[in-house]
This record gives sequence, C-alpha cells and structure tokens, in this order.
Amino acid sequence: MIFKIIRGYLSALKRRLKAFIIRVKAALFYKTLPVQSHPNNGDEKRYSDKIANFSKGLPHNKLGEVDVDAYHKYIQILKSGDPDDFENLPLAGERKLVNPQAAYAFEMAGPDSHQLVLPPAPSFNSSEIAAEMVELYWQALTRDVPFNNYDSNPLTIAAAKELSRLSDFQGPKVEGKVTTKTLFRDNLPGALTGPYISQFLWKDIPYVSSKITQRYRTTKAKEDYLTDYDDWLAVQNGFIPPGPNYDPTLRYIRNGRDMAEFVHNDLSIESGLNACLILHSYGSVALDKNNPYLHSDTQVGFSTFGIPHILNFVTKVARPGLEMAWFQKWLVHRRLRPEEFGGRIHNKLTRKADYPIHRDVLCSKALKKTYKKYGSYLLPQAYPEGCPTHPSYPAGHSTFVGATVTILKAFYDETFVIPDPVVATSNGCSLVPYEGPPLTVGGELNKLAYNIAIGRDAAGVHYRASGIRGLELGEKVAIGILRDYKDTYNENFKGFTLTKFDGTTITI
Repeated sequence: MIFKIIRGYLSALKRRLKAFIIRVKAALFYKTLPVQSHPNNGDEKRYSDKIANFSKGLPHNKLGEVDVDAYHKYIQILKSGDPDDFENLPLAGERKLVNPQAAYAFEMAGPDSHQLVLPPAPSFNSSEIAAEMVELYWQALTRDVPFNNYDSNPLTIAAAKELSRLSDFQGPKVEGKVTTKTLFRDNLPGALTGPYISQFLWKDIPYVSSKITQRYRTTKAKEDYLTDYDDWLAVQNGFIPPGPNYDPTLRYIRNGRDMAEFVHNDLSIESGLNACLILHSYGSVALDKNNPYLHSDTQVGFSTFGIPHILNFVTKVARPGLEMAWFQKWLVHRRLRPEEFGGRIHNKLTRKADYPIHRDVLCSKALKKTYKKYGSYLLPQAYPEGCPTHPSYPAGHSTFVGATVTILKAFYDETFVIPDPVVATSNGCSLVPYEGPPLTVGGELNKLAYNIAIGRDAAGVHYRASGIRGLELGEKVAIGILRDYKDTYNENFKGFTLTKFDGTTITI
C-alpha cells in the first residue's frame, strides 16, 4: 500500500523505497506472465535442403541452395549465444550477417524480447506466400507509377484485378475485391482515407528555428537489380555490387521507388521523430485529452507530458522494437527473403529444380510480365545489393515504426484533423493542396506505419505478413513501455489511451 499512498516530496529513505517498489512492481508483472512457446512454420525441419529458410551470405551451390553443412554450423552458432562463436560464422563472401547477437539482448523497461510471441510465418508451399509473391512482383513492375495515377495506369489496374482473384491474398479489399485505391495498402484504422502517402512524409518538418522540406534523394527510374541469374547468385554468396544511380532531382515521395529509397536510407527513428515534430507544431490542441496539463491554469508540461517527454519515448521504443524483431528473426523463424524465393521460382520454371511452390504465383500474370521484361523469373530488386543479411520475419522497419507510432497515438489526439493537407504532384517536384475527406492524426499515423512497412515490400526485400506482424510486435513493445512508466508520474494522470492497429481502443 505504500506505493499507492506516498506522493509529493519524500525523505531520502522513503523516496528510495518508493522507487524500489515501482521498479519491482514492473518487474513482477513480466515475471508472473505465463511462459509461452515460440512456434514457427516448420519449414526448417520440413525441407532438409533448407530451401525455405534465410541463408544469404553463406555458401551456395549453382541453384542458390545453401551448403547444408554451413547452414548447420550457422544454426549451432546462433543457438550457442557465445560471442566468440559468432566470429566463426561460415560466410562465403564480403557481406557480414547483421547483428544476430541482438537476439540475446535484455532491456530495462517493457517486455523482454523472448516474451512476445508471433504467429508462424506463411509456409513455403502455402497459397498465402504465393499471394505475397504475386503482390511483390506487381510492386516491382509498378515502382515508377505515381500513386496519383493508380486509377488510370494499366499495370496497377491489372495488379488489382489479379490480386482480387488469388485464393489467399491478405491485403485490403472493397466488397471482396482489391481496387486501385486499396492496392499495396493496409486496412489500419483510417489509413485508407486520402492519398497513399502519409502527411507526415510530405509536410515540412519544424526543426529548431528552421524547416526541413521533405524532398529526398531517389534513384533513377527503370533501374532494377538482380534480374540476371549470375548477379543474383553472386549476391547470395555475399558479393557486394556497386551502388545505385541517383536521380539528380530531389523529390517528394510520389511512387514506390521513392518510398523504397526512403526506407533504404532511414536508420530507425526518423519517421517517428519527424511526425512528432510536425505534431508538436500544432500546439496543445493536438495533444491527447488525458494530458494532465491541458486544463491547468498555472502549469504546462515539459519534462513530464511535454515535448521532451514525448520525444524521449518516441526515440526510446525503436531499439527495443528492433531487439524483439531480431529475436524472432534469428532464433525462431529464419524466414527466407523474397529475393531468395524468387530464385526458387526461377529454378522451378526453368526446370533446373523442383520445389513445392503454389500455382497461384507460378501461373500469375505478374510473373509472365516480369519474364517478358527482364528475361528471368527473379524478383526485381530496388537495391543493387538486394535484401539485408538478416531473416525476413518480422520486418525490422515495421517493428520500430509500429512502436513509435503507438507512442504518438498515446500522446496526441487521434481525432485531431491535420490542417492544410497536401499531396505530391506526379513528378514529385511540388506539393499541392489535398481535397477530400478530413485526414486525422490517428489515420495518418497508421498510414505512416504501413508506408514504412510496405515501402520495404516495394523494394522487394519483405513480404506483406512480415510487415503487418512487425507493426503488431512494435505496438506490443510500446504498450509495455508505457505500462511500466504510467505509475512514475506525480500528476493526476488518467492513463494513456490509444487505438491499436486492430481498431480496439485501450487505456493503459
């Protein structure tokens, strides 16, 4: 009961006791949670040649199949957790694996990375992964189509039509059909309203006493990579190709290629940080109604419930989110990347190997168009190096943006309408006023989340499920951290209220 009663200024001894109780209470919450297992899709055991698991950077044969002895050694090292063992990873070339030891890191706030569970990823032979690959081939084919032109472009119209016919496509639909207005999007609350790109990726960012215009470096149109088999195989074996060719004109994000390049260069916190600075510029009217200083006649928030508090939390949650993802990636799922799956498809259709791949992708129009354009069935990549050297499930980008967006929902009013909304022109050189239904903070934050997640899909380096499950994982991380901090404040605080990605509203 001491925890509930003691408030305000305390003697040194009582203060120490209260601090101890707060920390113990948070620790006990996680200690008493049920111990859960971490299921995967079983592909690693199902296929002895490891065709369904991530192996980029390890030695491969001419089919791009991993050397099984090297794979087993890599698994032994992952499971040992011994830092010295990681220096003996059996790599084939120059590229190094990305941070597998992060899977073992601990955090001092929020849930431990080994406590949160993800459902298994779609299996290698499933109709769902086939649908994901069809979507990815279409995203590659339409990288240079401006979002503004989706309703009229023959490729995006064809993409929506084919995705509608697939037996297990998980993307958003209208009356059972994918439309050009739902294409390559996600049905998070409010996120289908208005333009494809979130206002938080277009509007100027207040920075100190200046503003940052969100025109970014992008790559040249029609330049895609790893469609030649020898190039693809070299990259599987750790070869590092030269960098991309850049467009000399900085542009607002206007198509899939631009979005892919944004998430090629961001480090983790930028999208959440930028959104926070934009929201702060709207003043106290945009703050969540539970902010204890909104109705004070004598005080404003600063270190608590002010911008330093919000900025701290937005940046704080990104790293734990990534650690959660890295545990799942390296120690649970080890899901192969779309780039690797594309190699399996190519080998099957050229009759070099026989793999149990669902016909929904093998018979797709997207695949036929890809072969006609590039002369191979490989998935065209937006990056010369292809995917990163860490497994696909869940997506790291989606996990950290899921966490940062959840924090922003907790501190800002999700119903607040974004003033003076804009949309990029089809050439990405300017912004014009948006005309349409109101765009709310909640909807635009959800849109920001899927922009970052599916932007990696547009690059060809992730699947839909990897992104969506990553958002959910990041959300859990942020909720846990908010829970641990809710009892640390002196203010009369009713709790953090937010709408989750599944549409339910919670108060922490």
